[in-house]
Amino acid sequence: MPYQWILFDADETLFNFDALAGLKLMFSRHGVDFSDHDYREYQTLNQPLWQAYNAGEIDAKTLQTTRFTGWGDKLGVSGGQLNSDFLMAMAELCAPLPGVRELVDTLAGKARMGIITNGFTELQSIRLERTGLSDAFELVVISEEVGITKPHTGIFDHALEKMGQPDKSQVLMVGDNLHTDILGGLNAGLNTCWYNPHQQTGSAEITPHFEIQHHDQLRQRFA
Repeated sequence: MPYQWILFDADETLFNFDALAGLKLMFSRHGVDFSDHDYREYQTLNQPLWQAYNAGEIDAKTLQTTRFTGWGDKLGVSGGQLNSDFLMAMAELCAPLPGVRELVDTLAGKARMGIITNGFTELQSIRLERTGLSDAFELVVISEEVGITKPHTGIFDHALEKMGQPDKSQVLMVGDNLHTDILGGLNAGLNTCWYNPHQQTGSAEITPHFEIQHHDQLRQRFA
């Protein structure tokens, strides 16, 4: 199944994203033993903020600063500074998921590759450099920079423009999130591949073109 372009989501599609480990590392540098209870409390704030961000109701800066404002008040630093410290910690910890390097090596020369992510600029470039994958992706589209998040078609339209308007039937969007990656890709007229390693139950309203549980399943299509 040939494709001219393959676009990937970043977090939990290409890269492991262990937020708890990142928070523990970041807060340890501020003298805080960040507990599982602290993490649950953090997520009661963080998750609704992400939902609002993905819906286009708030901007990236609001999400980044608001989720750490309470901790910043306790520690005497700004929420924005804690957010930067967290993203730097995540850049240190994030690694490609199993099979990603082999997939990228197989696709090289067979398809052009890009990333479309709702993640933040401060993390993306340093993570790609540290993992040695920056040269593999010709295109990196970051919602924070574009001002539009997945699943909104505008971010995909922006990517397609940067790609030189290829035939949409020759573009595959790969992602782990049915609502941002797959629905967004479908609404933009792209082919879609749902990376579903935990075999989550799908949605009657969102039907990807195909589904994989391992990156090797996609790699074999191009081997």
